[in-house]
Amino acid sequence: MSAVAKRYALALFQLAKENNQLEQYESELREVKKALADNADFKNLLKLPKLPSEKKKEILTQVFSKTSTYVLNTLMLLCDAHREEEMEAVAESFIELVNNERGIAEAVVYSTRPLSASESEAISSVFAKKVGKTSLNIENIIDSNILGGVKVRIGNRIFDGSLQGKLDRLKRELIS
Repeated sequence: MSAVAKRYALALFQLAKENNQLEQYESELREVKKALADNADFKNLLKLPKLPSEKKKEILTQVFSKTSTYVLNTLMLLCDAHREEEMEAVAESFIELVNNERGIAEAVVYSTRPLSASESEAISSVFAKKVGKTSLNIENIIDSNILGGVKVRIGNRIFDGSLQGKLDRLKRELIS
């Protein structure tokens, strides 16, 4: 994550804390992040050098019309500074700041089927302690390649309890 993204996110984070709107801004920035991550055409449109900043700002205002003033203004500032490519990183950095404030970590859990609420809670309580957090915000991804069990990714750490991972480790042991 760039220093620029962190600076913008920190400024917005401080405004959110002052105005007691951390949850609202977090929710809005998750939507911004999702819109940019899920729509490559939209992201590429914002990066077009020939498209004037004013037109980009109009598009942002239309797409994020329900977004609070400070979040929208942050996106506009990024546009004015020709840093549209940083929008997703600003959202990620803001979410990270909020999570650190609350003692939460983002986690991706790969499983062969959707996790139940109790399974998600159990994974959260066990793995949060391993990374020094109080809980995990879990995104569950269905992956039939793991055969069984789960694989948990928290930041750059991977905890592989999948059947495929166990078979791979056994294979390496037998070969060596």
